[in-house]
Amino acid sequence: MDMRKLVGRNFARIRREKGLTQEDVERLSGFSQQYLSGLESGLRNPTIGTLSELANALDVSFLDLVKPESAEGGVVISNN
Repeated sequence: MDMRKLVGRNFARIRREKGLTQEDVERLSGFSQQYLSGLESGLRNPTIGTLSELANALDVSFLDLVKPESAEGGVVISNN
């Protein structure tokens, strides 16, 4: 699995679930809408620090941005 695409899909899904636009996240995080668009497209390779800042803007754990999807299309939840 390409981690850039996984992070992009998770970020886009969480953003939409929270009813936020890329412009809303731009205001909350300081990252440009162009950067966020590239992230969602799997074209960006964010650092751990960037993931943390974006997760804070979305009010989620940065782990939510890197969780793989299950075969059924949902996010895998670890019991550890």
